[in-house]
Amino acid sequence: MRLDLVDVFVNGALSGNPLAVVHGADGMTDATMQSLARWIGFSETTFLLTPTHPEADYRVRIFTPTLELPFAGHPTLGSAYAWRAAGGVAKGAQIMQECGVGLVPVRVTDDGLAFRAPPLRRSGPLSKAELAAALAQLRLSPEDVIEAVHVENGPPWQLIRLRSAQAVLAVSPVIAADGVVDLGVIGPSDEPGVDWEVRAFFTAPGGILAEDPVTGSFNAGAALHLYESGLATGDYVAAQGRMTGADGRVYVSRDDDGVWIGGQVRAVGVGAGLAL
Repeated sequence: MRLDLVDVFVNGALSGNPLAVVHGADGMTDATMQSLARWIGFSETTFLLTPTHPEADYRVRIFTPTLELPFAGHPTLGSAYAWRAAGGVAKGAQIMQECGVGLVPVRVTDDGLAFRAPPLRRSGPLSKAELAAALAQLRLSPEDVIEAVHVENGPPWQLIRLRSAQAVLAVSPVIAADGVVDLGVIGPSDEPGVDWEVRAFFTAPGGILAEDPVTGSFNAGAALHLYESGLATGDYVAAQGRMTGADGRVYVSRDDDGVWIGGQVRAVGVGAGLAL
């Protein structure tokens, strides 16, 4: 088996979200996949397998250090990149990934690779209790928040929209996570080349609230909401990760085929053998 390390949504060297990709994982057990993901310790590790759907080019399973996800964004782009780099050739005009939410198209763009945002499994405003919990976790007051909605597309993301990018960068959440947390915070930016500032928080092992460097799934859910609500019309760029030491860029577009979440991917380490 081959192990690749890639950096996803980069904006320079080592500026994105790291991903470990294991090739030829058909013979691995669920327990081994989970143990390896825990040992590597990245936010996600992916495992490439033979597809079961006739239209799919490969199948991927996505593991955090503690559980399996049906879909995640930066693992989708990173897995597609690693699959192509290892000699994968798409059956059709675009790469077709099979994962827990079904088939996810990935295409080559001027900005690298882009996946089609899967439909939301849950949308609509947060309940009063959900909003109160989110505000307490983020240490925000109701007056800080313009909008709070569900944008669940695999991970159960909750979107909290603030007035500005500066307000997003100023968020200082409670470090101890109150249960399972998937909170994304966005605000409009006036920085040249950046339209939205994004941060995303999730519950890490040990009940600690962690911040993700760059989050494809949240950006995908947010994009569907922004387009649906008219807050975005044409293509836009989101910046994420500055408070983690990263500096990622997410390129978002919409056409007749759907909403596309794109970014650049770079290889960091390629072809390590796994002795498992």
